[in-house]
Amino acid sequence: MNFTHNLLTWYDLHKRDLPWRDCGDPYLIWISEIMLQQTRVDQAKPYYLRFIRRFPAVENLAAADLHDVLVLWEGLGYYSRARNLHKGARMIVNEYGGQLPESCMGIKKIPGIGDYTAAAILSIAFNKPCAVVDGNVIRVLARHSGIQGDVRTRDVKQKIQSLADRHLDKERPGEYNQALMELGALQCKPRNPVCGECPVQTDCRAYREVMVDVIPYKSPPGKKPHHHIAVGIIHGPDGRVLIARRPEKAMLGGLWEFPGGKQEKNEDLRHTVEREIKEELNAEVQAEDHLMTIRHTYSHFSITLHAYDCTIMQGSPPARSSEEIRWVRLEELADYPFPKANRTLTEALISKC
Repeated sequence: MNFTHNLLTWYDLHKRDLPWRDCGDPYLIWISEIMLQQTRVDQAKPYYLRFIRRFPAVENLAAADLHDVLVLWEGLGYYSRARNLHKGARMIVNEYGGQLPESCMGIKKIPGIGDYTAAAILSIAFNKPCAVVDGNVIRVLARHSGIQGDVRTRDVKQKIQSLADRHLDKERPGEYNQALMELGALQCKPRNPVCGECPVQTDCRAYREVMVDVIPYKSPPGKKPHHHIAVGIIHGPDGRVLIARRPEKAMLGGLWEFPGGKQEKNEDLRHTVEREIKEELNAEVQAEDHLMTIRHTYSHFSITLHAYDCTIMQGSPPARSSEEIRWVRLEELADYPFPKANRTLTEALISKC
C-alpha cells in the first residue's frame, strides 16, 4: 500500500534517535511505553534515563522499595503508572520468570497495560502484528481519510482502529506503529502541521479539501471542578514537621503530603485545616500564619492549595487515615516524594533552613 510504504520510507530517514528505540529489550520498551502515556517524549526522556540507570532490569525494579520508585518518578505525574510498574515488575518476576508475556491476553494482566500499551509493546518488542491507536495516530488517520466525526465517540474510534489495522505492515509492525506516531508528533501536528513535507500528503483528504484545521474534531470536555485545599505545617518541639503518606490505593497513593483537606462550603480556611487534621490525625491544632498559596491543575480538576503554620494544642497524632506519618527535619523533605503542589511548598520551606 502506498500509504504504508511511503510512511515507512519517511520513518527510516527521519526517525528520532531515542534511547528506547531499537534497543530490542522488552523490559526497556515496557518502561518507555508506560512513561509515554500522557507524557511528551521530551518530558519523559530524562526520567527514563534516570529510571533505567537505577533499575536496569526487571529484577532490580521488583526488588526495589516503592518509596524509591516514587522518588525517581516525582514530577512526571500520573503516579499510578509508577505504582503499576512496581507491581508489574514483581508479577513478571514471580509469575513469568522475569520475562514479559508475548501474548495479548498475558501482557494485559500486567497492571497498567491496556489495549494501546499492549499493542505497542507486542509490536515493538516482539514483532507481533498489533496496530496501535493513540492521539497522534487518530490525528494522522482522521486527516488522511477525511473523518469529520467526533473522535471522542465510540464509532469514530472503531473506524480509526480499523484503518490502523488495514494499513499495518505485517512484516514491520513495530516500525509501522512508531512511524505513524512519529509522523503525528513531528509533522501532522495539532497546530501548524508541516503538510508540505508529509510523506502521505498526496492522498490526504483533509489536505486536499482544505480541512486540516478542523480535522480531527474533538467535542469540548466538561468543565473541570476546582477545589480549595488547606494544609497544615505542624511544627514539633525539635524543629521537625509532620508529613503523612497517602494510602496506596488512593489518588497519588504512596506519595507524602502535609495533612489537610478540602474546604467545605462557607468554611474559613483555617477552620478547614483544624477540622481536617482532627479527622485525619485525631489531634487538635491551631492554624496560625498563612504561608503561601499554590495553584495546580490535574487532569480532571484543579486546586488552590493554602498552607498554614500550625501548633498542636492537644493530642499526639497517629496515622489514622494515612498509611504512615513521620516527623522530619526541613532539609529531609527533599528525600520524600510529594505531589507537585506539595513539592512547591517543601522547596519554600527548605529554602528557609
